[in-house]
Amino acid sequence: MPSPKKIDLYQLHKPEYAAPRKPALVRTRPARYLAIAGQGAPGGERFTACIGALYAVAFTIKMTRKFAGKQDYAVCKLEGQWFLEGSPADIPRDEWQWKLLIRTPDFIAESDRRAAVAALRKKGKPREVEEVTLETIAEGLCVQMLHVGPYDREHESIALMRAFAENAGLKFAGPHHEIYLSDPRRVAAERLKTILREPVKPRS
Repeated sequence: MPSPKKIDLYQLHKPEYAAPRKPALVRTRPARYLAIAGQGAPGGERFTACIGALYAVAFTIKMTRKFAGKQDYAVCKLEGQWFLEGSPADIPRDEWQWKLLIRTPDFIAESDRRAAVAALRKKGKPREVEEVTLETIAEGLCVQMLHVGPYDREHESIALMRAFAENAGLKFAGPHHEIYLSDPRRVAAERLKTILREPVKPRS
């Protein structure tokens, strides 16, 4: 009997990841994520360690299931929620608070996460893997667009998104959400592609 077709969550939920280079409204459904929270500058020691822990758990869960003959799926790209009061330019980078995310299929269970963490710790992997959680995020209605260029120019796209929301009688209802389509280690800053997402609600 042929094995089930490998799941691609981006294709399965394509409308949620369709992001033009102008702001648009998108309705997102509750989604399951592996997550790890922290504080510090992007690219700093803590940030890098958390990314490593998140991917280690994500791939361990995937490969354990695959070797067991269970439904296979592609590990999604890195995402992040940012919890900043005010402009990032006014907050020291070592005080930035964030939650790094990797979307997973709904059938991934807490038992899968616990087994992966135990296996990784047994192999001597860093303690950060124990901080990875499994949670559901429900954002609902969002303003979304594709930002092309350096991360430090995202404020220009966010300003367009805020104006779009205000014209539609909406306001940002955070946290700010980013989906990283490009690897900054391999792609020039001016060509980086990042989906920016802002949950919104009526102004009144």
